[in-house]
Amino acid sequence: MKFIIIGKNIDVTPGLREAVESKLGKLGRYFTPNTEIHVTLSVQKGHQKIEVTIPVKGGLVRSEQESSDMYVSIDLVEEVIERQLRKYKNKLVAREQEGGNFKQEFFDSEDNIEDDGEIKIVRTKKFGFKPMYPEDACVQMELLGHDFYVFCNAESDEVNVVYRRKNGTFGLIEPEFS
Repeated sequence: MKFIIIGKNIDVTPGLREAVESKLGKLGRYFTPNTEIHVTLSVQKGHQKIEVTIPVKGGLVRSEQESSDMYVSIDLVEEVIERQLRKYKNKLVAREQEGGNFKQEFFDSEDNIEDDGEIKIVRTKKFGFKPMYPEDACVQMELLGHDFYVFCNAESDEVNVVYRRKNGTFGLIEPEFS
């Protein structure tokens, strides 16, 4: 696996690099050798944060964890990604899809914003998307660790949103034109 480690407001020391590579290197049993793992380490107001993004065929595996100690954050993010991969593996096996960046062993093994009443858009994201089915969008949403996911529905060719409901089920928002 290829590690791309970036530091924001923190120097990536050899010790930190070694900790990231050894802890996240355990995930190497799941991925092909040319898989890239993007790691961003940052410090803000005493919080030590790690963001890990792993591009896989058809999507991303992503997690971010924050604590008062960077080494604890590294441990937490590894556990979360491993849990996400187990869920993803079950869905891939159930659908009998090709895994892309995954080795065969993978299948075989087990910011604070104060509210002053004014609406402020603090971040804008642009992203391309390919048509997918709502079930695949739910899988992608879980891999990203988000509560909603915007996608182009392969059945209707319209922009839809899937979201996680409070009771753990999923919802689908479809546009209705009058």
